[in-house]
Amino acid sequence: MDTSKLYAELITNIGEDVQRDGLQKTPERAAKAFSFLTQGYQQSLEDIVNGAIFDSDNDEMVIVKDIELYSLCEHHLLPFVGKAHVAYLPQGKVIGLSKIARISDMFARRLQIQENLTKQIAEAIQQVTGAAGVGVVIEAQHFCMMMRGVQKQHSWTVSSMMLGEFRDNPRTRQEFLHLIRSG
Repeated sequence: MDTSKLYAELITNIGEDVQRDGLQKTPERAAKAFSFLTQGYQQSLEDIVNGAIFDSDNDEMVIVKDIELYSLCEHHLLPFVGKAHVAYLPQGKVIGLSKIARISDMFARRLQIQENLTKQIAEAIQQVTGAAGVGVVIEAQHFCMMMRGVQKQHSWTVSSMMLGEFRDNPRTRQEFLHLIRSG
């Protein structure tokens, strides 16, 4: 299906002329942009990880924080943007650090709600590493709250998912939360 035709129809339906100079190529550009923004549907966890799991005797917390996230709200198709903080406790295996960011992007590049995105990242890290625990915190601003509806420009939504030791051991959870808040 040629999605650029759908964008042309949408633009026409709001009262614009798709033949106007500035809009002539907009349907094609918008279709290409939407395809990029939802490319997570074309990716799999196996392809993203691509074997980058390594034996390790490290059992101390590994954190990748401030991972930029860009996603689209499944309710309004408006962006939400922010950052993810991901930690895990290795149990014989570690994952290539860039894979944590790539896993986060794969799930973010789908129509989402932040709560599910947080859970999907945590469960994927747990699945591929077999970690003793995984913690994920996402902080984001939602354009559906900023540009329409309640129109609150400075509100942030924070969601977390704690698995294994991060859920069961308050000291592990506190260490994670302290480290992501420190400079």
